[in-house]
Amino acid sequence: MSKFATTAMGRLVAYVGQKDAQYLVTNADGNEASGIANINQGLKIIHPTEDPLYHQSPKGQVYEPLSEDACAGLAVGLSLMGSRSLWCSYESFAINGLPIWQTVTQAMAELRRPTPSTLTLFTAGALEQGRNGWTHQRPEIEAYFAAMMRNGNVFPVFPPDANSIQVCYEWGLSTVNKGVVITASKSPLPIRTTLAQTRQALQDGAIALKESTGRKTIVFAVIGDMTLMPVFAAATKLEAEGFGVRVVSVVSPRRLYRPSDVAWDTCSEADGGFLDDAGFDALFGGDALLGVTGGASGMLEPIMLRSTAQRDTIAWKRGETTASAGELMAFNGITAENLVQRAIELVR
Repeated sequence: MSKFATTAMGRLVAYVGQKDAQYLVTNADGNEASGIANINQGLKIIHPTEDPLYHQSPKGQVYEPLSEDACAGLAVGLSLMGSRSLWCSYESFAINGLPIWQTVTQAMAELRRPTPSTLTLFTAGALEQGRNGWTHQRPEIEAYFAAMMRNGNVFPVFPPDANSIQVCYEWGLSTVNKGVVITASKSPLPIRTTLAQTRQALQDGAIALKESTGRKTIVFAVIGDMTLMPVFAAATKLEAEGFGVRVVSVVSPRRLYRPSDVAWDTCSEADGGFLDDAGFDALFGGDALLGVTGGASGMLEPIMLRSTAQRDTIAWKRGETTASAGELMAFNGITAENLVQRAIELVR
């Protein structure tokens, strides 16, 4: 059974906005394309002319300028001043708004009062669209967030399915003085988790989706939803050759750092939740570890710093215009065949 993760989150966003008249969603004309038209339908685009066909209303709660700077600036400004908001960015055009977002999240780390966290939803990244270029730069902006994780109050989260994204959004709403970045595909993908599993993953940083025994244990630490497809295919091939395989979905990589890696204790609303060594070994311990992401390899740093197994990363290298996500993953070496080959090389 496949479901649209973004659409599932959109229903919750509309519900929250209907209960909170001060809630505002900002996007640069991408909600329809991101599978979250239900946000526009439920909350209406701010426009002086009432137009039911385009979901426009003078009393709308969706701000839709053709400017990511304006989207980011208004959303984070509202959060800083005490109002909940959500910045949605289609195809990760977000690079123009990120410096503003960074400035305000840093201010939140220093703020001496609690204020709602600034939440974002980035959809339809480069892998999904099969495109190249600065306007489809999800892999590159993930490097930006990977660096910011060490601030102490920045939490990129990667829900693996439609169940998970609802829990990630619910958790983000409950937090204060944080920057919470939700990244998800707008395509229908398999349901792999329960709500309880994601709640655990937000606490521990990750959740094991598959585990089998064999003569040696190969662990896949996977960031993202689409990237799970070649990994599960690789797991099947490796099991057929007698290997044990554990597939781990990394939902909140910031939780996987060591406490000393992160300036969490300098934040006014300090969050010192990190997975301990025993928990880390239970998830990532094995004879070989492959970190896999369709984005920047820097997002896997917390795992690579702590693992003592033979290990490697398979990650985004460069964009190329292709007809499908599978072809673009293949261009970057993210295929079942390549994963199997590298895993076997590591355990020889």
